[in-house]
Amino acid sequence: MKRRAVCVAIRVAGITLAGCILASATWAAPPGLDRYISGDKKSGYVFATPETRDMMDDDFNNPAFLWVEKGEALWSKAEGTAGKSCASCHGDAKTSMRGVGAAYPKYDATLKKMVDIEQRINVCRVANMKAPAFKWESDELLGITAYVKLQSRGMPVAVKIDGPAAPFFEKGKAFYFERRGLQDIACSHCHVDNAGRMIRAELLSQGQTNGFPTYRLKAQRIVSVQRRFAGCNEEIRAEPYPLGSDEYVNLELYVAWRGNGLPVETPSVRK
Repeated sequence: MKRRAVCVAIRVAGITLAGCILASATWAAPPGLDRYISGDKKSGYVFATPETRDMMDDDFNNPAFLWVEKGEALWSKAEGTAGKSCASCHGDAKTSMRGVGAAYPKYDATLKKMVDIEQRINVCRVANMKAPAFKWESDELLGITAYVKLQSRGMPVAVKIDGPAAPFFEKGKAFYFERRGLQDIACSHCHVDNAGRMIRAELLSQGQTNGFPTYRLKAQRIVSVQRRFAGCNEEIRAEPYPLGSDEYVNLELYVAWRGNGLPVETPSVRK
């Protein structure tokens, strides 16, 4: 990949971000990764270094599996006053959860809004198990979410945006293209307009979410997609929304739809 001189700063939305390096637009996906590409959609796997891809590809070396194992144990653990576990209703996750991770967020007719997998897990815990909800970004919630999504690994993302989901999709789309923060930047400025370019020492991806929850090498732990949304907001000096907020769930729907057709990679490894 050829780069321009290091003295060139990246221009995003007409704003120069000091200290950033702009890579040549001649960047191309490495060969042999066709299954991580669907049309013009490219998984974050394609933008990762060979070392990161190797770590992700080996389940024994992928550190995210520490959380997956926790989630697998929780699946069969009875909790709450109802004395139930996830398995009490859903049986073997390898069968019952196949395809589930590829289809969320989904519209919930009772709540009359979109919910993602983390929220669905907590709804089941509270309503059916009579157990307390897991805290957002806790090891427990991340673990069981990763375990559920693992059962769809390799399946194409296929979220629905029609019917009752349509107005929430439009809200998520509006969020994605709305400038925000002191740097006056929208999600699209990085992940649409500048995907394949360098920002400081990082290669910008398309911001696809097919691998979440993902193990972030920077954080040295597994993180949810909404934690990543909040992190992006912080980086552009915008006030983050609470994790699990309607704003982030709607954004999650829109971003998941952008990746329709890409394979579910949970649990992925990213920089």
